[in-house]
Amino acid sequence: MQRTHATSHEASATIDAAAASARTQWLVCALGGTEYGLDVTRVQQIIGLLPITRVPRMPAAVRGVINLRGRVIPVIDLRVRFGLEAVDHGQRTCIIVVQTGETDLGLVVDGVAEVVHLDAAAIEDAPHFGDNVDTDHLIGVAKHGERVLLLLDVDRTLPAEAALALNGVAVQPDGSTGPQPA
Repeated sequence: MQRTHATSHEASATIDAAAASARTQWLVCALGGTEYGLDVTRVQQIIGLLPITRVPRMPAAVRGVINLRGRVIPVIDLRVRFGLEAVDHGQRTCIIVVQTGETDLGLVVDGVAEVVHLDAAAIEDAPHFGDNVDTDHLIGVAKHGERVLLLLDVDRTLPAEAALALNGVAVQPDGSTGPQPA
C-alpha cells in the first residue's frame, strides 16, 4: 500500500480555506459615537438620502417609504429606533438597503465607514443588561482592534407592527403611495 503525503503547500491551502470560512465581512456604519456592523451578505446597496413619503400611523422609527427603481422600500431611522438623540442629517448621512426575510428595508445611518473582516472568535453574544433593556436587534458584539462593533440583526430592525402595516403599501403609477391594488 502506498501512502501519499500532502505537501506543505497543500496543507497550507487547506488551513487557509478553513480560516477564510471562519471569517465574515461586516459593513461598519455609525450612529452617534457608536459603530454598528451589518452582515455584507444582507446589504444590497448604499444610497444617498432620497425623498421619503410618510405613511400614516407608523411607529416613530419608520420614516416612511421610498420608491427605489419601482420598488417600495420601507425606511427606518436607526437613531429613532434605538432611542438616540435626533440630529440634522449631514453630508455622510445615507440609506443602507438591506435584505430581510420578507422585504427589503432602508436603514438611515449617520455614515458608512468601511468593510471589515471578523474572525468567528472575535464575535461574542450580545450582552444582557436586564429585563428593561432590549438587545434583541443585536446578533452580538465584536472586537476589531481597539474597537467594539455592535452587530445588527437586520431582521429585527423593523418593528413587527410596522412590518404588518407596510405589507399593503405600494407605489402608484404617479409615484404616490397607497394600498396595494386588488
